[in-house]
Amino acid sequence: MSTILDGKAFAALCKENIAAEVERLAALGHRPGLAVVLVGNNPASQVYVRNKEKDCKECGIYSAMYTLPEETTEAQLLELLDVLNHDNKIHGVLVQLPVPKQIDPQRVIEAIDPIKDVDCFHPMNVGYLTQGMPRFAPCTPAGIVKLMEHYGIDPAGKHCVVIGRSNIVGKPMSLLLLQKNGTVTICHSGTADLKAQTLQADILVSAVGKTGFVTADMVKEGAVVIDVAMNRNEQGKLCGDVVYEEVAEKAAAITPVPGGVGPMTRVMLLENTLTACRLQCNLD
Repeated sequence: MSTILDGKAFAALCKENIAAEVERLAALGHRPGLAVVLVGNNPASQVYVRNKEKDCKECGIYSAMYTLPEETTEAQLLELLDVLNHDNKIHGVLVQLPVPKQIDPQRVIEAIDPIKDVDCFHPMNVGYLTQGMPRFAPCTPAGIVKLMEHYGIDPAGKHCVVIGRSNIVGKPMSLLLLQKNGTVTICHSGTADLKAQTLQADILVSAVGKTGFVTADMVKEGAVVIDVAMNRNEQGKLCGDVVYEEVAEKAAAITPVPGGVGPMTRVMLLENTLTACRLQCNLD
């Protein structure tokens, strides 16, 4: 049976360290601050925002939550972001995606000051990441790398297969694995014979968003399997892309859903907020 990569337990340890660092910075007169902006009534987004507020409170990070109505215009949102960009109490700014259809998400991303872009979506920060010198890394891929390090999983020399090419997970995940000296293959909806690719993976990362997508016959014996997706099956139960019970019989290590990647994503948002604070306040 495979090792369970327990993101929930490790995230709790990380938060203790974050809380201690927050108090160290606060004692120097610089309490880290995070602003989260939610536009509209998306139920899943509302849950995410509440969780982020809870995480900040637990770790002593100053949090400012802005809930804007569904009909908010792009100009109104950009005006708020300009205010937050110039607010010295706020070191990280995050706009919860998706935004309503009248707002261009790319304009929103580019309106956030890159040094406050704790999601690492701004083109400038993506550029730094591509060049191998990130000041921030996107929270989900960074959380996966941190979780693997905790369990002694080194991508160096391994064949790493990433299913999914999104800007949020797939692309940055491949870059971080490459920077750890993994040999990386990115697969997607246009990949011919996906199974042939996944069977070569020493480390398999699935970020597709389809329940039951990765089955045991797609996984090499002894592989590390990272399930990024958060889906609901027909019974309404939370699950990932991976058919967990059968894949766990073959994998050397596997992340559960829930309790795997999700908690690490939230922790990395806090870590990025600390980094943003240090950068803006010229702290070591």
